[in-house]
Amino acid sequence: MTPLRQRMVDDMKLRGLSANTQDAYLVAIRQLAKRYQRSPDRINEEELRAHFLYLKDVRNLARSTITVAICAIKFLYERTLGYEWPVFDIIRPPRERKLPVVLGRDEVRRTLRCVRVPDYRACLTTIYSCGLRLSEATRLEISDVDSSRMQLHVHGKAARSATFRCPRAPWRSSTSTGKPIALRAGSSRHASHAEGNRRPTTSNSRSTVARSGGPSTKR
Repeated sequence: MTPLRQRMVDDMKLRGLSANTQDAYLVAIRQLAKRYQRSPDRINEEELRAHFLYLKDVRNLARSTITVAICAIKFLYERTLGYEWPVFDIIRPPRERKLPVVLGRDEVRRTLRCVRVPDYRACLTTIYSCGLRLSEATRLEISDVDSSRMQLHVHGKAARSATFRCPRAPWRSSTSTGKPIALRAGSSRHASHAEGNRRPTTSNSRSTVARSGGPSTKR
């Protein structure tokens, strides 16, 4: 690891950035250095400007990907290297306005029934019920389920947490192990428009989701 890279890593830790954000920033800086075949501290402002145009016009990257690259490069040059370049003030990818894809009750029901592994079906039901991010779902533990208050404690990004009220309890269990409820399959952010407000419980090797009722749009 080069001294510049180590210094940037230290700065990101001091800033309190999550491990995933740190990894994404380092990838963006690595791509910048690879394109110009030299250390980032030897790249000038005009070359950065050209790099941003390259990401937008040549590679046609999504707005979110470009935003990560901009934030990473801005962090390196402003926080770590101490450069105050005007190019960072004019770069703002336009905000995309897309209507969310929201599944109907029957579509959600049919989708969840296609998941044959009960553990996965339980996790996906939780995501749709409470509108969770995938990262939030993978951090859930048995202790986060408050059966008496019908609440689910969710650990969010950057050490933030929130409590979701779950008025119905379609999960049932026999034993609790205290192990994390982990997802092994991917999911999309549609979960934030998920339908219903459903409530989880788990068993030590199997979790069963009751099929009665159906989710309704939460957001």
